[in-house]
Amino acid sequence: MVPLLDLAVPILASAVLVFVLSSIIHMVLPIHKHDLRPLPDEAGIQEALRPFNLAPGDYALPHMDASKMKDPQALERMTRGPVALITVIKSGPPAMGTALVLWFLYSVVVGVFAAYIAGRALGPGVSYLEVFRFVGASAFMGYSMALLQQSIWWSKNWGATLRSVADGLVYALFTAGIFGWLWPR
Repeated sequence: MVPLLDLAVPILASAVLVFVLSSIIHMVLPIHKHDLRPLPDEAGIQEALRPFNLAPGDYALPHMDASKMKDPQALERMTRGPVALITVIKSGPPAMGTALVLWFLYSVVVGVFAAYIAGRALGPGVSYLEVFRFVGASAFMGYSMALLQQSIWWSKNWGATLRSVADGLVYALFTAGIFGWLWPR
């Protein structure tokens, strides 16, 4: 067993590396270029929604809870469409600073959980490959597995989801490599 505090350096080093890798993936490579498509008459749709002054949050159109699933009027609205899941964010330029800080902290949290799992399963001095397997699988779960729910339940584009899962695999492999390299001997 390896105490979590003894793994602080690989936790932080892997979070920094994932932060850099994700920046390269999203700013340099064209992988996610088409994850979101523009709406036709985007300005007209914005203008039509503006009077509603929607607060930031997630919305369903039409909104249907379980009690309305058999209501003929609600079903007619679903059939006629459009059916949409909309996330409204605060107006203004993107708050990239906040998002980047939260992304880094998330990467630290994934590293902490991967360290916890590997630290409980493995002792000091184990082989690089043993560490790589435990940390890699744990980090992959942290970075990727919950993304699939977005396509399963919320109809997010499967291509975009699978590209993000692939990103998570890259982050997990590099996290595992850092841990294998810096694991206490």
